Amino acid sequence: MTDDGICRWGILGTANIARKNWKAVRNAGNCRLVAVASRTAERARQFIDECQSNTPHAPAPRALGSYEELLQCNDVDAVYVPVPTGIRKEWVVRAAAAGKHVLVEKPIGLSLESCRELQARVKQSGLVLQVGHIERFNPTYMELKKVIESFKVLAINFRRLSPYRVSNKDVDVVLDLMVHDLDLCNDLMGREPTAISAFGLTQFSDSSDHVVAQLFYSKGPLITLTSSRVTEEKIRSIDVTTPDAFLEADLLKKGISVNRCSFGEYSDQNPNGVRYRQESLVEHILVPNVEPLVLEINHFLQCIRRKTTPCVSVFDGLKALRLAQQICDLVNNHNLQSAKQLEFTA
Repeated sequence: MTDDGICRWGILGTANIARKNWKAVRNAGNCRLVAVASRTAERARQFIDECQSNTPHAPAPRALGSYEELLQCNDVDAVYVPVPTGIRKEWVVRAAAAGKHVLVEKPIGLSLESCRELQARVKQSGLVLQVGHIERFNPTYMELKKVIESFKVLAINFRRLSPYRVSNKDVDVVLDLMVHDLDLCNDLMGREPTAISAFGLTQFSDSSDHVVAQLFYSKGPLITLTSSRVTEEKIRSIDVTTPDAFLEADLLKKGISVNRCSFGEYSDQNPNGVRYRQESLVEHILVPNVEPLVLEINHFLQCIRRKTTPCVSVFDGLKALRLAQQICDLVNNHNLQSAKQLEFTA
């Protein structure tokens, strides 16, 4: 960092999600974007020109033609790594070896073995590595987590749905979308599920495009997760069932509704005959209008300055990946058994 406490930032890759990081870095405090690297300097320059058009008065970062070149820059303190999942672990290791703090997109890798190796290397380096499970910093989730502390939770239903054309294609829907909600499950429960069931289907790709999973915990709650990239509406929601209320949280629109005291009654005070009426009390929780990515980056910078472990560490990323892989295995096994059964029936 500079003498005045400014963290100098580099972006390793020019994927679409890197554009959001660019904007958030511009809005975060005590942070300055100094370099962007892509496979060619031309691609990096094009990315910078497109993003710079929205912030014309801010100084433009340097365009670099390789990831390695960025990691060799002495004026880069921390890097954001949104490279494809298959090479993500490799470049996190290289960044740590170069002495850079790392904010890496989820999932942190494709195998548990490689992630455990990554965890050991980061621990030895003493650097900050934060995994980009951004929903942890969604103000709606943060408020919901506080609200449900006063309830006995019976069931939670997560829905994360997207159109295929805007989804990540290099992994299946579990690793692309559901892994976010699996991390939230781990954060809420603080323990592993005792049993898991999962089913899925393919539509547009060779891997799962729509998956429904259930997590069972001793003494509850029952958690259901639906992730899909075959819907034409983008939905990010969490519904919570309790004996006293039904809570609905919209992670996109940043709103929470608490439905209480539902009751129904028949009334014969109607010229058209008996009429049924049902009423309930709906409480709307105020959610701060804050960009989750800005909160995520500010938390990352705070951990660097204070030399503390981020709330979404490599260990948290590893736990979410382990659950995701168990669900992927169940889906694949069920699909294989179904195919065999169909073949046998035929």
